[in-house]
Amino acid sequence: EAQKLEKAKITLNDCLACSGCITSAESVLVSQQSHGELCKVLALNKAAAAHEQKLVVVSVSPQSRASLAARCKLGLLETAQKLTTFLKGLGKCVHHVFDTTFSRNFSLLESQQEFVRRFQRQAEDKKALPMLASACPGWICYTEKTHGSFIIPHISTTKSPQQVMGSLVKGYFAEQQHLPPDRIYHVTVMPCYDKKLEASRPDFFNQEYQTRDVDCVITTG
Repeated sequence: EAQKLEKAKITLNDCLACSGCITSAESVLVSQQSHGELCKVLALNKAAAAHEQKLVVVSVSPQSRASLAARCKLGLLETAQKLTTFLKGLGKCVHHVFDTTFSRNFSLLESQQEFVRRFQRQAEDKKALPMLASACPGWICYTEKTHGSFIIPHISTTKSPQQVMGSLVKGYFAEQQHLPPDRIYHVTVMPCYDKKLEASRPDFFNQEYQTRDVDCVITTG
C-alpha cells in the first residue's frame, strides 16, 4: 500500500524566524539590538560627563503592554504604571516613557488620507489600488526582495507607528528639549522581532546627525 505523505506546511513564524531573506549586513544590525545592548548603553550613558549624556526615551507599544498584562495577570493601566516605574528605575537612566498609541493614531490618519488620494486617482493610475499595508517590516522585506516593482507601487507610503514615533521623538520632541537628534537615545518595546530590522533600515537614518529614528528595539515576542 502506497504511503500517503502529509502536506508540507510552513507558518509565517517559520518564514520570518530563519532570517533567509535578510542580508548578512542586516543580520548584524538586528543582532545589535537587544536588552544586553540597551543595558550597556544605559551604563555608558550614566558614566559619561553631564554634557555628553543622552536623553533616554522608551516608547512602548500597546500590543507589548497587552502581552505583559496577560502574562502577569494585571490590568492594562496597572501594567502601564508598573512598566513605567520599572523602566525609570533602571539606574534612573530612562528619562521618558511614551505610549505608541499616540503615533498609531497619526499612522492611521495618514493611511486614511493616502487611501482617499489613491481612490480619487484610480482612473488615471492603474497602480493606485489596491493599497497594501506597510506597517509590517517582515512583509515589506519579503515584498522588496521577491516581487519588487510588481507589488511596491501598491504598498502604502505611510510609516509604521514605530517609525512615526521615531520621527516625533527625534524631531518635534528633540526641538522641545532643545537638543539635537543625536543627543536622544530612543528605545522601542515592540511585539515582533522584525521591528528590529525596520529600525535598521537606511530610510530611517539621519545623515546630518548620524543617528537613527529608533536606536534600539527590544521585543516581548
